[in-house]
Amino acid sequence: MSDRFGDGEFDEIARVNLHCWNRQVERGFEYTKPWLNLDVDVLRDFTEGRLEHLPRPWIYIYPREALLDLTGKRVLCLASGGGQQSAVLSLLGAEVTVFDLCEAQLDGDRQAAAHYGYGIETVQGDMRDLSVLTPDSFDLVYQAISLVFVPDLLTVYREVVRVLKPGGLYRSGHGNPGTILIDPESWTGRGYVAHAPHERGLIDDPEDREFRHTLAEIHGGLIKAGLEIRGVWEDPRHLHHDAEAEPGSYEHMLGVVPKYFAILARLNG
Repeated sequence: MSDRFGDGEFDEIARVNLHCWNRQVERGFEYTKPWLNLDVDVLRDFTEGRLEHLPRPWIYIYPREALLDLTGKRVLCLASGGGQQSAVLSLLGAEVTVFDLCEAQLDGDRQAAAHYGYGIETVQGDMRDLSVLTPDSFDLVYQAISLVFVPDLLTVYREVVRVLKPGGLYRSGHGNPGTILIDPESWTGRGYVAHAPHERGLIDDPEDREFRHTLAEIHGGLIKAGLEIRGVWEDPRHLHHDAEAEPGSYEHMLGVVPKYFAILARLNG
C-alpha cells in the first residue's frame, strides 16, 4: 500500500465537504464503513450473470458491465473512498488506486486492503484536479454518487478523460435532478413529495456543498468531454424493493422514488 497527496490547495467547497465527511466517518455513516464480509463467490456470480444484482448492502455496486474482466486492470476508484467499492474491485482482480478528498475515508480503503490481503494505492485530493495521476493510465474509472459535491461536472469529466487509457471505461453515479431533493420525511401516507423547484445549482444544506445538475449537464457533458455513452442503469434498489422497509424510511423511499442512476461511458481511440 502507498499513499500520496494530490496537487493544489483545497478551495472553500472542498474544505466544507472534507469537514462534512470527517464528521460522517466519526458518526459511522453507512457509506464510511469498509465492507469486511464480502463473498468473492457472490461477486463472481454477479459478474458472470448468475445473479441479477448483488445482495444488500452491496446492491448499489452496478452495472455488471463495469465489473467485467478486471483481473490485472488498473482501476481508479474516484471520490469513492471508504473501503466499499475499492474492496469489490480489488477482489475481482483489479489493481486499484483510490482518490478521495477525505483521509479518514481512505483509512477505510486501507483497512479493507489489510483485511483481505491485497495491495492498494490511496491518494488524497479533490476530484476536480487529478494532475498528480499519470495520463492515459487507467482502464476503468469507477465513481460512486459523489459528483453532487462539485459545481461543474465538465471539470471532472475532462480530468477523467485525461487519466483514462484509449478505450477505457468511466462508470459515474448520479443523483436524478428531478427527485434528488425528495427525502423520507416528505412521506404523506400515500407517497413522497417534491417541495423544491427543478433547477440547477447549490442545494441548501448547512453541513456540505452539494449541487444539483441537469440531465443535459450529466449526459451532454460526457459527450462534450469526448466520451461515448454506452449505457444508463437505474440503481437496483429502485427496481428490487425491500419488502420489509417501513414507509417514511430511506429504503422504502428508494422503492418509490428513482433517485439514483449510473452511466457507463467509453473513451474512444
